[in-house]
Amino acid sequence: MKSGFFSFLLVLCCGGAFSAAGQATAEMTVNADQGKYTISRHIYGHFSEHLGRGIYGGLWVGEDSSVPNTGGVRNDIIEALKRIRIPNLRWPGGCFADEYHWRDGIGPRSERPKMINTHWGGVVEDNAFGTHEFLNLCEELGAEPYICGNVGSGTVEEMSKWVEYITFDGESPMANLRRQNGREKPWKVKFWGVGNENWGCGGNMTAEYYAGEYRRYQTYCRNYGNNRLYRIVGGPNVADYHWMEVMMRDIPTGMKQGVSLHYYTVPNQWSDKGSATDFDEAEYYRTIRKAYYMDELVTRHGAIMDRYDPEKRVGLVVDEWGNWFNVEPGTNPGFLYQQNTLRDAIVAGVTLNIFNNHADRVKMANIAQLVNVLQSLFLTDGEKMLLTPTYHVFDMYKVHHDATLLPTVLQSPEAKDEEGKAFPQVTASASRDADGKIHLSLVNADLQRSVQVKCVVHGAQGMSRGKGQVITSENIRDCNSFENPNRVVLYDFDDFSVDGEKVTVNLPAMSVVTVELK
Repeated sequence: MKSGFFSFLLVLCCGGAFSAAGQATAEMTVNADQGKYTISRHIYGHFSEHLGRGIYGGLWVGEDSSVPNTGGVRNDIIEALKRIRIPNLRWPGGCFADEYHWRDGIGPRSERPKMINTHWGGVVEDNAFGTHEFLNLCEELGAEPYICGNVGSGTVEEMSKWVEYITFDGESPMANLRRQNGREKPWKVKFWGVGNENWGCGGNMTAEYYAGEYRRYQTYCRNYGNNRLYRIVGGPNVADYHWMEVMMRDIPTGMKQGVSLHYYTVPNQWSDKGSATDFDEAEYYRTIRKAYYMDELVTRHGAIMDRYDPEKRVGLVVDEWGNWFNVEPGTNPGFLYQQNTLRDAIVAGVTLNIFNNHADRVKMANIAQLVNVLQSLFLTDGEKMLLTPTYHVFDMYKVHHDATLLPTVLQSPEAKDEEGKAFPQVTASASRDADGKIHLSLVNADLQRSVQVKCVVHGAQGMSRGKGQVITSENIRDCNSFENPNRVVLYDFDDFSVDGEKVTVNLPAMSVVTVELK
């Protein structure tokens, strides 16, 4: 780390200790014999909206492009998404979903009408990437599609016919139209969002009004054949607990399978969110503290859901989350293009640990967004593509897909932001996969102090050390650029030991680590 860049200490000892050499310690217990819930792989979902260069110039280059592609989608991104075993992809929005009319995006591309993307930059949308292109991509990736329907400016009939067009295998006008457009057999599409942010860009509705609209819309979103819909209610914005109360109270459990939640980590004010790369220590710690707020949101919204759904049949779907900073200088403010540093990797690790630890209620999540938008996994520039630090967290954490959550108790030193608000220096989650391997994922959010984590794993006999991985760098502002695309990457990690039930992990400052116990 550059001398003098971070000059003052914000870490306090609380629930841990500093050694004489200045290393903090944390104590952790993992109950390997008490796993009850499965960490759904869908927690590791993604989101691609018609926004800026997210689709066009990001995912989609067209079949005639000089960029190697499959069906018009970049091969380099397809290969990278297969490597992290992408479980689902949300589309077409976002705010764009509630001005999107799906019939404009089917049929010969030369005949598809153009429109203005009024939400994002006022640019022309030519509808080249539509239903068939999206669903074919999901098939290529082995990912489940998550389609968000238009409630804000659409109709019940429009959404009903979209479900029929995609999933019905019989004789009907919509199924025949699909066949006419080149797809004989229907697709399997389980996840459907009934509107998006209907408290805001999706119609500025009240909670009570939207609940009534949802009941009407979901009635006509039908199950065809053996395709069973997982219908997702447009849920609250951040801490709008009244909205969640109304969704759970006024919509019967049998009419919904999930309720969404949106929360973005913004270090400053919405009018000036701060730079993605030019930030000081105070802003860094403020960002991390706000990332931890996700735990409170999930806990409190989950408590409301528990009152109406104690059996936990309805999933909490955090289908928009991530860091939101100012756009990069000189770029279209409506395109939401931002760089991605080691800070983003730390936030991703913290957030995914929170979701893992709430696997009883959180059944799906989607980071915003996939390519060239907000906290993306990929940045592109013509034929060039790079993986961001956030991508490497998803690569590291794929070991938790559909694994059994292991209850964990962690006593960590605290960090404080400049307002004196405290949060844990270390966060962790643990799981056991189908092969019996245990994985511990840990984040050290401190900028100066390494941490020795002393962990006892109860109920795991004959453990031995497996492989480990780490993401860190010399400077928290380090990022991958097209000139230096491998500045922040995954490295092998071996600074941990196993002695019976005891595991000791030495976490570097500002790092994300996963270790395997065999």
